[in-house]
Amino acid sequence: QVQLEESGGGSVQPGGSLRLSCQILGPAFTSISMGWFRQAPGKKREGVAALDGDGSTRYADFVKDRFTISKEKNTLYLQMNDLKVEDTSMYFCAATWGIATLEAEYFSYWGQGTQVTVSS
Repeated sequence: QVQLEESGGGSVQPGGSLRLSCQILGPAFTSISMGWFRQAPGKKREGVAALDGDGSTRYADFVKDRFTISKEKNTLYLQMNDLKVEDTSMYFCAATWGIATLEAEYFSYWGQGTQVTVSS
């Protein structure tokens, strides 16, 4: 069983930065694939970034060159720079024993989410 716990959300102005963290509770899962997703009210959950167990990464076009996904030991990170109003959403981390994609349906384990609000 994989348990995930996000933190690091908050409110920032456009152009600001935040770093989200996702603690993986339990033994060190070095080969597990991870991802960050987001869902705004009334919208479908969308993939933001994914990290395979071998270290390869994938990013949604709308966050390329602004967001960076990384993992250190049992913590997954999402560094978010140059935040835009449209990045406002609930952000979730997720895990899968398969290949990390940007499709939510392939992930089996989910955290409760952390809110990110970007406004002036």
